[in-house]
Amino acid sequence: MTTALFSHPDCLEHKTPSGHPEQVARLEYITEALSTSAFDALERREAPLCQDGDILLCHPQSHLDMIKAAEPTSGSRALDADTHMSPGSMQAARRAVGGCVTAVDAVLAGEIRNAFVACRPPGHHAEQSTPMGFCLFGNAAIAARHAMERHGLDRVAIVDFDVHHGNGTQALLWDEPRALFFSSHQNPLWPGTGMPEETGGHNNVHNLPLPPHSDGRLMRATYDAQVWPVIDRFQPQLIIISAGFDAHQDDPLANLNWSTEDFAWLTQKICDLADKHCQGRVVSTLEGGYDLRALAASVAAHVSVLMENGA
Repeated sequence: MTTALFSHPDCLEHKTPSGHPEQVARLEYITEALSTSAFDALERREAPLCQDGDILLCHPQSHLDMIKAAEPTSGSRALDADTHMSPGSMQAARRAVGGCVTAVDAVLAGEIRNAFVACRPPGHHAEQSTPMGFCLFGNAAIAARHAMERHGLDRVAIVDFDVHHGNGTQALLWDEPRALFFSSHQNPLWPGTGMPEETGGHNNVHNLPLPPHSDGRLMRATYDAQVWPVIDRFQPQLIIISAGFDAHQDDPLANLNWSTEDFAWLTQKICDLADKHCQGRVVSTLEGGYDLRALAASVAAHVSVLMENGA
């Protein structure tokens, strides 16, 4: 068993306007960081194009049609103040969804122990009919729904440690009793959601707002008290990670002060629970992280832990 990296050059063709934080260079830095000899054991797979039916696991046909129609033939088109499309954006988004769905297939089939999906655009802000926050489709939520609807799982845990609340994943899985969703995030911060009283239709949503300028010590204490025991009781059959690295102390879009080691700690704790309950089955998908060097270092630390646990 091993760790697989799912990615595709098409994800470089989703181009945002100059100065936009969710830029092509993010994936270039990640690719370079994972190209050293330390990552020779990674099993590298191409993220395939998803099918319409995969997207429709979480989004209505009207949303899919709108995104298809919005892709420009040249230049850039703004869907809102933050979210843009270029020629190639739809192809990239299909790779991001396809990478997540195929990673779930491979992990559940026992081909690999865990996986990291290095694709863009990210997904955890996309709601049922609303692209937002750089996101077009709910990649992590689609992966969870795929595991439940097509593989018959009835306990999937999703851990989102991006610095911004995973409002899209929350909305997409709000009424899903088979999914247990956790989001730690800075508060106050865009998008302004993610309060503790938002608990989902089946007490399946757990939000952990963290104050600006808090560091990894508070994060670790919060997870130890409010996340790991709940996952342990839930006994998941699969754990999905929305892996945003913008809580890093160097990130320009927020004010949490996590270190690279904090991301490694989170990854190891998740892998420990996966080892205990679901044969180590973890699928991690890239969300945020906008300081390029911090992003690259944090992804390298995250994937290194996945590999240690995937061996």
